[in-house]
Amino acid sequence: MKGRKPNLQNVVPMKEDIQREIPTAPGFLCNLARDVWNELAPELAKKGRLELLYKYQFGTYCASVANFISATNELALEGLYYSTGKGRNGNQKRRHPAVAVQETAMGNMRRDSALFGLSPVDAARLDTGGQGDLFDDVMKQLNGTD
Repeated sequence: MKGRKPNLQNVVPMKEDIQREIPTAPGFLCNLARDVWNELAPELAKKGRLELLYKYQFGTYCASVANFISATNELALEGLYYSTGKGRNGNQKRRHPAVAVQETAMGNMRRDSALFGLSPVDAARLDTGGQGDLFDDVMKQLNGTD
């Protein structure tokens, strides 16, 4: 073949061929949060959404999921309300403290999941490649084609 030999350093692998490193789970995660990490981290790393720099932020998401699961399990066993017993105001029904833990965990999950594209809307937002230029289309029309 005539011409220069190809330079293999210029070859860009296809997206599916890129092997991305999966960061190890942070040490502060409980076993349940570590299970969440092991379930989601490989897929996020494959999509390029989980890098070593974001390890602790994703760790807080996994911890929130673990808190949500634990609180939900506790509520399933003990119910949403508990009785105060005989006190000064008599027997009252109060909301179980795990409800507040569950609600806080859900809020944290929603906030952190947006950062990693874990909902369909957030995934579409992250996959678009950015907002773009507001006047790009107008400038193309004004300048015409070359």
